[in-house]
Amino acid sequence: MFCTLNTHKVDMDKLLGGQIGLEDFIFAHIKGQKKEIIVYKGEDALGLTITDNGAGYAFIKRIREGSVIHQIQVINVGDMIESINGHRLIGCRHYEVAKMLKELPKGKEFTIRLIEPLKAFDMISQRSGGSRSASGIQLGTGRGTLRLRSKGPATVEELPSAFEEKAIEKVDDLLESYMGIRDSELAATMVELGKDKKNPDEFAEALDETLGDFAFPDEFVFDVWGAIGDAKVGRV
Repeated sequence: MFCTLNTHKVDMDKLLGGQIGLEDFIFAHIKGQKKEIIVYKGEDALGLTITDNGAGYAFIKRIREGSVIHQIQVINVGDMIESINGHRLIGCRHYEVAKMLKELPKGKEFTIRLIEPLKAFDMISQRSGGSRSASGIQLGTGRGTLRLRSKGPATVEELPSAFEEKAIEKVDDLLESYMGIRDSELAATMVELGKDKKNPDEFAEALDETLGDFAFPDEFVFDVWGAIGDAKVGRV
């Protein structure tokens, strides 16, 4: 299903990207139990953050405490989203899945089919003295972040700057307001597209070219542009 860098746990922040270092450890997570759940969408926001492995599988990355999904004990972080209402999602990117979940009507039930990863590695604990090499260099520093784009492969890149972290958090808040689902990867993509643009028209054009399927309203695009600008000058 997916591989993680430097952890045997189902940690969707440590998905394997397109690049690995010589000192990285890789753990493979394979398909386990299939689950089909009927969910009542009682609120606009389900409380899900979605990610994908860049190879056609979308996963639940986070579940917000107290949300609709949080109350369903059989749905867990790391579950692969196979289908929604019978619509197969293999081959879809995370933002396409997020858009589909957003568009589900409030006050109605929907069926989600999930596959959870096997947890056979849960009993493994890290060795107390095995995390450092003979030279004293710590292995598996995990100082990279998985960056997913609509075009090109997923890559492990340097962690975002302080400005980018603030901008991503603010754009993520705006996504929840407009879409009902938090999606830090989509927020990061939008910040990446907008951080070097000179005006909102250039930003809107870049968004339309890369994320045109979302058909973001002008008001939302302007708010995102403003949030990125505020982060640049330290106002958020």
